[in-house]
Amino acid sequence: MSLKVLTDKSLSLFGAVGGWRTVAESVASRVVFLVAYLVTGQVWTAALIAVGGVAVLAAVRMATDRRFWSAAIGLVVVGASALLAGSTGQAINFYLPAVLIQAAQGAVFLLSMVVRWPLVGVVVGAVRRDRSGWRHDPRQRRRYQLCTAVFVLKCGIATAVQMPLYTAGQTTALGIAATLLGGAPAAGACLYACWRILREAPRSSDDVRDST
Repeated sequence: MSLKVLTDKSLSLFGAVGGWRTVAESVASRVVFLVAYLVTGQVWTAALIAVGGVAVLAAVRMATDRRFWSAAIGLVVVGASALLAGSTGQAINFYLPAVLIQAAQGAVFLLSMVVRWPLVGVVVGAVRRDRSGWRHDPRQRRRYQLCTAVFVLKCGIATAVQMPLYTAGQTTALGIAATLLGGAPAAGACLYACWRILREAPRSSDDVRDST
């Protein structure tokens, strides 16, 4: 399978789970909440504005591409963050789910490496309809381990930066960190790094036979 085909299928899979619109919605909610809180000084007001903004984006998504479930998930996550912040009266708690999600993601990626089923390999294998064959190729397995390590590093850095900000009660700094490290900038950097690692992926046995 050529890199172009693999890339196209990977992007199709990424689009199927929401694509960049999902990432943009999560970033928008964090930015809108922070700006609204800094302007109004009211936790519930900022939380409701953030939920309202994401609700508008979700409505547009449902009207245009009919991906109801991805829009619903985004609303649930933002709603939970808003409820947590509003019920506690602490604006910083709006970002607590993001901090916990980063830590949990890092643990999952790391565990997949330890058991030698790197999560990136599992996902790409599913795209290629080769769920376990790639594990018999040491070079390919090492590439997937390295790609998975990229996400472990990203989640580790995000957690190391965000957790102290949360415990110190630094709402503004945490909002900025959550947007940059848990949003589109960090995700884009990880995807680019993985593309660089996999772009010279060894050919499969089927590719070798086709070329002879």
